[in-house]
Amino acid sequence: MKSSVIEVNRLCKSFVAGKVATNVIKNLDLEIYEGDFTVIMGSSGSGKSTLLYSISGMDSPTSGTVKILDNDITRMKENDMSAIRKKDISFVFQAINLLPDITIFENIAYCGYEISKNKKEVNKNTLELLKKFGLEEDKDKYPSEVSGGMQQRAALARAIITKPRILFGDEPTGALNSTTGQEVLDILSEMNDNGQTIVMVTHDVKSAARASRLLYLKDGRIDGELHLDKFSKADYKKREGLILEFLQERGW
Repeated sequence: MKSSVIEVNRLCKSFVAGKVATNVIKNLDLEIYEGDFTVIMGSSGSGKSTLLYSISGMDSPTSGTVKILDNDITRMKENDMSAIRKKDISFVFQAINLLPDITIFENIAYCGYEISKNKKEVNKNTLELLKKFGLEEDKDKYPSEVSGGMQQRAALARAIITKPRILFGDEPTGALNSTTGQEVLDILSEMNDNGQTIVMVTHDVKSAARASRLLYLKDGRIDGELHLDKFSKADYKKREGLILEFLQERGW
């Protein structure tokens, strides 16, 4: 039986504008399991990014509890939460957010230096990731000197140099064209095959086809979930068909 790495109980998230409160996430219970590639989908305004930010510690819930690796982050001091962000979790965004004034190598290595004093080891790990992600020849270039796909691959390398237990992604291929988007998804699938736990928000069916578990969010609640086998390109069309049927049943 899979162990849970995130436990969510009666999670609520509201936003207040003037005297009006909007309840985006409503008494939601959820478990995320180690080794799963969990994808969260839903129509615009369903609360999927709000949920992702709440369960990753990027934002604080209005009420309820979120435990990451048995740590209740809703009651955690900032210093302790910062330690979890550095060591146990990492985030990849649609907006790539590489630091523009340092090289691709430095962008990746910088995060490694944050958790390790062994600079030689961090540099070695950085070079290995650059080679793995096809960026070895571009390591001394600045982000503006490489393509968007290369930037996102660098952002992925930066996110995993700390060897996080959980990788979160908020539309990580949303700003990429189809070819470079597929390259990034291939990397994510390979990482998941090697045991990486991934939680990703997307609106794209092709991206969702990489999931082993698909959650559909509607009006701030989980309206259904679909379980799939580990991703294989051989059954891509079949997976896509199952997902489309699942989504259409929910009015997507």
